Amino acid sequence: DKVKEKPKDISEIFPFLAPKVTIKDLVVFTRQFAVMVDAGLPLVQCLQILADQQENVTFKNVLRAVKNDVESGSTFADALGRHPKIFDDLFVNLVAAGEVGGILDTILNRLAVQLEKAEKLRKQLKGAMVYPATVTVIAIACIVLLLVKVIPVFEQMFLDFGGTLPGPTQMVINLSNWLQAYIVYMLGGIFAVVTAYTQARRRSEPFRFQTDKMMINLPVFGNIIKKVAVARFTRTLGTMISSGVPILDGLDIVAKTAGNMVIEEELQHTRQAISEGKTIAEPLQGSKIFPGMMVQMVAVGEETGSMEAMLTKIADFYDDEVDSAVAGLTAMLEPIMMVFMGGSIGTILIAMYLPIFTIADTIT
Repeated sequence: DKVKEKPKDISEIFPFLAPKVTIKDLVVFTRQFAVMVDAGLPLVQCLQILADQQENVTFKNVLRAVKNDVESGSTFADALGRHPKIFDDLFVNLVAAGEVGGILDTILNRLAVQLEKAEKLRKQLKGAMVYPATVTVIAIACIVLLLVKVIPVFEQMFLDFGGTLPGPTQMVINLSNWLQAYIVYMLGGIFAVVTAYTQARRRSEPFRFQTDKMMINLPVFGNIIKKVAVARFTRTLGTMISSGVPILDGLDIVAKTAGNMVIEEELQHTRQAISEGKTIAEPLQGSKIFPGMMVQMVAVGEETGSMEAMLTKIADFYDDEVDSAVAGLTAMLEPIMMVFMGGSIGTILIAMYLPIFTIADTIT
């Protein structure tokens, strides 16, 4: 029998088709790795086993590369650091602290919890943003469909009957004609604006800072974004401090992974103040992002020497706050969206039926 070379995976031929490594993949890997390390298996063997059983081709290749780097003499943290798109600064620095302190299994378990909590927060924030956007898009799509496809049929029917149309009906027909004439330009304009916004966010730091600031100051959504920021900041910093990462390094990493330039700037300011001898609570006083209650609890944690426990309590509290805020937002927006959608479509339909009533009266 001839030995045939294994055919290449499609993702090797077309890299852009390679599956992404999800948070779930990372959490499962982290938990399994912790169990193996706790059982006393060597790092290289752990990586080999987990790479072999990994179904995600992208992650499988990354784990094999990490294994090869570790075999070549790199530390586990350094090997992970060569893949920043999958293992961020937080992951790499906590692993480094675990290697130095000889508590890698404990650190990995903490990391898994941290990742799960962070993903839950991200989904909550995304859900709060996506729901109203989705309903709005559906409502607009229905209205546009009526104006572009349905109204012209009615218009032709009314022309056949002749006579003067009621004011609301004429307004809707005029709107339909205008939309049919300019819808292509409108769609092109929307696409151009979205593309320009995305590129500006990617390339211009001042623009990204201003848009991040605008997001934080939004009437309802801004409050949720701030609560998510507090929960993420306190939980991440608590995890890092409890794992032996120095406070200044921890704040630097938390700032870089904040996901919002305004919050990042505030945390970097806090870090600078601490390096000059101040406590964590002092520079956070009067913050527009971090609420007074959180600052007071941090101050108590510093005074009593129980900073890690206090940060975890704050994170748990604001996790619940985000839950409540998202639930409240959804409950508030549902009737508003239904009234908007029903009112808009209902108005168009009534405007279209007014001439029919007039024609019926004439015939009678």
